[in-house]
Amino acid sequence: MARPRVVLGVSGGIAAYKACEVLRGLTETGHDVRVVPTRSALRFVGAATWAALSGHPVSTEVWDDVHEVPHVRLGQEADLVLVVPATADLLARAAHGNADDLLTSTLLTARCPVVYVPAMHTEMWEHPATAGNVAVLRARGAVVVEPAVGRLTGVDSGKGRLPDPDEIVALARDLLAGAPTAPDLAGRHVLVTAGGTREFLDPVRFLGNRSSGRQGYALARAAAARGAKVTLVSANVSLPDPAGADLLRVGSAAEMRHAVLDTATTADAVVMAAAVADFRPSSYAAAKIKKTADGGVPQVELERTDDILAELSAARRREGQVVVGFAAETGDASGSVLDHGREKLAAKGCDLLVVNEVGIDRGFESEENEAVVLGSDGRVTPVPRGPKAALAHVVWDLVRDRLADI
Repeated sequence: MARPRVVLGVSGGIAAYKACEVLRGLTETGHDVRVVPTRSALRFVGAATWAALSGHPVSTEVWDDVHEVPHVRLGQEADLVLVVPATADLLARAAHGNADDLLTSTLLTARCPVVYVPAMHTEMWEHPATAGNVAVLRARGAVVVEPAVGRLTGVDSGKGRLPDPDEIVALARDLLAGAPTAPDLAGRHVLVTAGGTREFLDPVRFLGNRSSGRQGYALARAAAARGAKVTLVSANVSLPDPAGADLLRVGSAAEMRHAVLDTATTADAVVMAAAVADFRPSSYAAAKIKKTADGGVPQVELERTDDILAELSAARRREGQVVVGFAAETGDASGSVLDHGREKLAAKGCDLLVVNEVGIDRGFESEENEAVVLGSDGRVTPVPRGPKAALAHVVWDLVRDRLADI
C-alpha cells in the first residue's frame, strides 16, 4: 500500500527545530513526508537536515524543478498538509491567499486537510490581526491548533508555545485516519477528565488504578481539532499535554471534584473519562507505616469518595449541559458488562455512558479501545475495536447531536 503523503510546511520561528521531531515521528510511523520550508525557516534549520530526515530534496522556491510544477503538484497529491510552526506572518499570508513561495502556493492548491500549529509570543497570538486571520482559516475548514502555555523565547512565558511534537504527530495521524475536521464544536466549551486518581494511605503508598489517561487525552485532542475550547482535568498522567487544551492537574478524587465542579459552570459538555477512585483510606498516616517485628499486617479502613458524575448529572452547572460518563466493567454472576452498564446509566443520571469491558489485557494502558455507548434515550451505539481517537470522535458526534437539539 502507498504510504500516506504529508507535506510538512515549516515557517521561520525558533520552534522550527521542533519540527524535526515531528518529521521523525511521521517518517518512523510509515509516512512519506515532503518538507517545504520558507526562506526564513532555513535560517533556523538548514535544508540538508530536512533532506536527510525526509529522504526528499528540499526547496523554498516555485522555480526549482519547474517541469514538475511543484507549486501545484505537492498540494494536489498530499493527503495532509501540516505547518509546524505556523508563525503570525505565515498565518497572515495564508489567510490572504498569498502565493509568493512554494509553501503558500502549496497551501492554495491543497484539497486535503490542512493543519496549522502556531508558535509565537503571546502578544502576537492575542493581537486582533492574528485572531482575525485564525478565524478566516478556520472558517475555510483548516484546523488551527491552539498554542500551548509555557516558556517562550528568552525569559518570556505565556500562551504561544508550540505543542509537544508527539501530540502534533498524534493529531496528524488521527486526521489521516479519517477523523472529522469540520469545526462542528466551534463556540463550545467542553470539559474532559483523564487519568486515575490516587488516594494516599501514607507519604509513599496510595490506592490507585491502571488508567493511563490515553482515552481522555484522545477526547481532548479530538474536541480541540473540531473547534472546541477544551479544558482537561488530568490525574496522574505521564503523557505530553494534548494540543489545543487547557490543562489542570489534580491528584486525588477530592481535587478532581473541586476542579470539575468549578470548571463545569461554563462547560457545554462534560466527559468524565477519568478513573476516579470509589474508595479512599479513612485516615492518613503522616509517616510511612512500618512493618512490625511480629509480622502483623495493618488493617486499612476505607470510606467512599464523592460521586462526581452523579453529582454533575443531578445538578447541571449550565442549562442544557450534556454529561457523559465512562464505565469500565467486568461481567460476573449477577450480569453481563452491558447489564451493569445499563444499571450504572440509570443510577448516575448522565446523558451518555461509554461502557467498555476491562481486564488484564484490555481497556487500561492500551492504544486501542472497544466500547458500547448507551444513551439515556435508549439508543445504543457500538464502537468496534480501534484507536482510542476513533471512539473519541464517536462520543463527540453524539454530544454534538444532543447540543444541536437544545
